[in-house]
Amino acid sequence: MSAPRLSILVPFYRDDPSVLLRSLDGQARVDEVEVLIMDDGSGDEALTRAVDTTIATLSLPVQHLHAPANRGRSATRNALQARAQADWVLFLDADMRVDHSDFITRYLEQIEAGDCDVMFGGFTVEAARDETTELHRALSDASDCLSAEARQAAGPQYVASSNLCVRRTVLNEEGFDSGFSGWGWEDSEWAARIHARYRLRHVDNPAVHLGLESTDTLLSRFATSGPNYRRFTQLHPALAERLPLYRIVTKLSRVPGHKASRPVLRGLVRAKAVPTRLRVLALKLWRASHYAEAMRG
Repeated sequence: MSAPRLSILVPFYRDDPSVLLRSLDGQARVDEVEVLIMDDGSGDEALTRAVDTTIATLSLPVQHLHAPANRGRSATRNALQARAQADWVLFLDADMRVDHSDFITRYLEQIEAGDCDVMFGGFTVEAARDETTELHRALSDASDCLSAEARQAAGPQYVASSNLCVRRTVLNEEGFDSGFSGWGWEDSEWAARIHARYRLRHVDNPAVHLGLESTDTLLSRFATSGPNYRRFTQLHPALAERLPLYRIVTKLSRVPGHKASRPVLRGLVRAKAVPTRLRVLALKLWRASHYAEAMRG
């Protein structure tokens, strides 16, 4: 039996990928695509049963793999890629959904054209279900949900590991850096590393992110991802220095006592009566303050 043309790889930790799997089903012949999903050590038997029940209803071939312990996003993606059979792999997040019926076809057509090595299809976010996730929706809309043309003009800056289609030969040479732990920046570092050597194309093939986070989760993630940001800037200083975030972090690092502003910023971020654009600004300054502290080691 010949190898599939595309391997779809989905790492997950305590998220149920069933909605994503159902949205992909029927989009390609079973000999064209394989799907590999890996539970990164959730240890949740109920989740395993729910996912297996979904898989049993699908026409697409799906392998459900398990890591014995939580290893992090980079290590799990690398482990999935090592098991893939196709020459191209597509990374999707478990908390995504595909809304157009030719999603896989668009990637297969680009693969057939053979004029790029890496493709990022972009993403949108669903409408916030309640006030607790409205801030994340607004932040994503403003910073991440861009057209293919806008992303292409910025090169590696807006590449994310969700909805990322890559030649396996690229990943064999340049895997994700498992030195990143926790949340953030491992996909930005990977994109910066491969950009000089491989042909990157931003395409119009978005998936929908369903996993909008609460305001408190965003505050926590931004407060704890400083070490990952520092690692990114150390590995790719030229790219980091071109980003607006770096300029803000650098300026804040020179302000004595900037940490004293954090209670005020946190209060603004949480204040639902404050206009959303001001809450987003306060969240960005909160992140910059923590990153400025991390940059000092």
